[in-house]
Amino acid sequence: MKEQMSLRFGRARLLGVVAAAALLLGACQRAVLDPAGDVARQQRDIIYVSTGLMLLIIVPVMILIVVFAWRYRKGKGGTYDPEFDHSTSLELVIWSAPLLIIIALGALTWSSTHLLDPFRPLDRIEAGQGADAPMEKPMPIQVVSMDWKWLFIYPELGIATVNELVLPVNRQVRFDITSTNMMNTFYAPTLAGMIYAMPGMQSQLHAVLNRPGEYSGMSANYSGAGFSDMTFKLRGVDNAGFARWAQGVKGSGRALDLATYQRLERRSEKVPPISFAAVDGDLYRRILERCVKPGTPCMSQIMAHDRGEARHMPPRGSSMPQHGKPEGALMKSPQEKGAVRNNNRFGRDEAELPATKPAPESEDRNMSALDVEQLLSGDPATRV
Repeated sequence: MKEQMSLRFGRARLLGVVAAAALLLGACQRAVLDPAGDVARQQRDIIYVSTGLMLLIIVPVMILIVVFAWRYRKGKGGTYDPEFDHSTSLELVIWSAPLLIIIALGALTWSSTHLLDPFRPLDRIEAGQGADAPMEKPMPIQVVSMDWKWLFIYPELGIATVNELVLPVNRQVRFDITSTNMMNTFYAPTLAGMIYAMPGMQSQLHAVLNRPGEYSGMSANYSGAGFSDMTFKLRGVDNAGFARWAQGVKGSGRALDLATYQRLERRSEKVPPISFAAVDGDLYRRILERCVKPGTPCMSQIMAHDRGEARHMPPRGSSMPQHGKPEGALMKSPQEKGAVRNNNRFGRDEAELPATKPAPESEDRNMSALDVEQLLSGDPATRV
């Protein structure tokens, strides 16, 4: 009786675990396994092939565990050889199978890494396209990761959007990706893989969307309090629909100049889609070179200045300046140094240390009712 009850209890518990797993898996999105673009489709195929190769080892091992446990259980026979210490044929099977699978996975990884290099322009627009098919010039889109929203600039059209990315289907797109002040990850699962967005640096991604529809994109790298809502809408439309959408954006009447961008750059959450009919043509370069604020030198200017200063540096192999005596303390005699008081933090009294300012109190971060005009007007309520 007890055995039957324990067996029923075990079955019920197993069914409960299976049901819970089914519910959890049912809540998962299958965007990665349901691609809408050719790059995402090739990446999905790599996942399938890699999983299949690994199952060639996993499945036999799981089966053999059960077989060995049953065949060699205590008191049920089996050959016992106390002199056994080595089997060449068994060693070949144990080591050759994993080795071959690792070689296959390595070859797959090497080829796919070069074929799907995000900086590399696409060889095809969709599966089945011939190698001699004409390729249209990629459409550039500039992507800026902000706190906590996405800015998309269409330089050929002179328009921009926030948290909304619209692409024409079967048209290659080149994304130029950067960030304002924090590392982030641009990720649209149905379009392509994850690409990092880093301040002061530019990443690239070549991709294509082959199927019309509405999809979602997100930040896949934690970047602070507003990370959970740092998402954007991805829409695929035909060429006529894309032209109508672009015309509608141009009729919005809102311009993204440097002053508007500085207000938009402030931290904000749950920002609804915003359209800009005109964009400062030099805005993306200024964001990339971190010189949006007036009077801030751009990175290219700083590097040019450093190159100019390098001409006056001592020749290679010499650390001494060309003319005059160096002013460093290492080159001075004790009489020249004099008596200098040690002002480091370990030699000073606590009373002499400057008083630290108290940390500012945290402001209200409730952004659930954020208005677009309020955001762009610079209202302090939109700041975190």
